[in-house]
Amino acid sequence: MALPAAGQSPPPVAPPASPPPFDEWLLGLRVEAEARGFPKELVDRALAGVRPVEQILERDRTQAEFTLDLDAYLKRRLTPATVKLAQQMLTKHRTLLNRVEQKYGVPAPILVSVWGLESNFGRFAGVRPTIPALATLAYDPRRSVFFRNELFSALEIVHRGDIELERLKGSWAGALGQPQFMPSSYLEYAQDFDGDGRKDIWTSLPDVFASIAYYLQQHGWKPGTIWGREVRVASLLEEAVLAIPRREAGCRARRLMTEPRPLAEWRKMGLRTTSDVLVPALDLPASLVVAGTRKYLLYENYEALLGYNCAHSYALSVALLADRIR
Repeated sequence: MALPAAGQSPPPVAPPASPPPFDEWLLGLRVEAEARGFPKELVDRALAGVRPVEQILERDRTQAEFTLDLDAYLKRRLTPATVKLAQQMLTKHRTLLNRVEQKYGVPAPILVSVWGLESNFGRFAGVRPTIPALATLAYDPRRSVFFRNELFSALEIVHRGDIELERLKGSWAGALGQPQFMPSSYLEYAQDFDGDGRKDIWTSLPDVFASIAYYLQQHGWKPGTIWGREVRVASLLEEAVLAIPRREAGCRARRLMTEPRPLAEWRKMGLRTTSDVLVPALDLPASLVVAGTRKYLLYENYEALLGYNCAHSYALSVALLADRIR
C-alpha cells in the first residue's frame, strides 16, 4: 500500500476520553469539507448514508504485515504460483516495463513485484467504496487525523474529475487502484504515462507501472544498485552484532534498523553473504536488520520500498520476489 510522505501513517495518538457520536462527528466533517471549498452537492452525495463499518476496524487491527512472523508471511505471499505468474507478467509486459524503467530508473522486476503483491497482478484493485472506508477509519481515534486528511484527498480526486464518485473504490484502508495508492499519494505521484490526459491507476497499465516507478523514484530509488542481501553472522560475534543500537527515528520498521555503516565495518564484525548469485558485493553503506530468523544488510533502495509500505515483511517480499524473477 503506497502511503504518503514517509510511507506509513503517523504513530497513533492517545484517543480522546469520549468521542462524539458519529452523526455529530459527520456533521463537523461536512462543515470542514465545505470550508475547504468542496461543493455542497459533492459533499452531500459523498457522505449520504455513511456509517462506520465494523469489519474495516477489525481488518485494521489484524494486518498480516504486523501479525505474522517473516517466514510465515513469505510462505503466504511468495508461493510458487505467485513466482510463476510474476515471471509470466514480466515477459508479457517487457516492452512497456522497459520504457517505464528507462524513464524512472526502477527495474522492471521491482515494478512487477509491487504490482503483483498489491493487486494480484491487476486482478484486484479493491471493491469497497472509498469514502465510507476512510470515514470509518477517520472516526476511529487511533489515527483520525491521518485518515481524515485522506478522506479530503479522496474528495479532491472526485472534485477534479479523475474518477466518478460511484467508481471510487479500493481496499478496506482506502487504498486505490492497482498500485493501491492512498488518495494523497495518488494526488502527488500518479502518472499519465499513456498520454490520454488521465492518471488512470485503475485500468491503464502504462499509468499503473509509471505511477509505481515514480513513487519509488521520489522515495529514493537509485538505478544501478541493489536493495540488499541476506547475511550470516559468525556465532561467536552474534551477540555483539545484535547489540548494535537501532535507529531512534522513523516508522516502526526503520526503528528496527541500524544506522548505515561502511561495508568494511560489517566485514570486520564477521558478516558474510549467504549467496553471491544475485547480490554481488557493493562497497556502499548498509544497515542491518534482524527479521525473524534472518538477517539482512540493506541499502538505500530498500528504504524506498519501505516508503511504499513501512513493514519489513512487505518490503522483503517485494525485493525477494523481484530477485526470483530477475
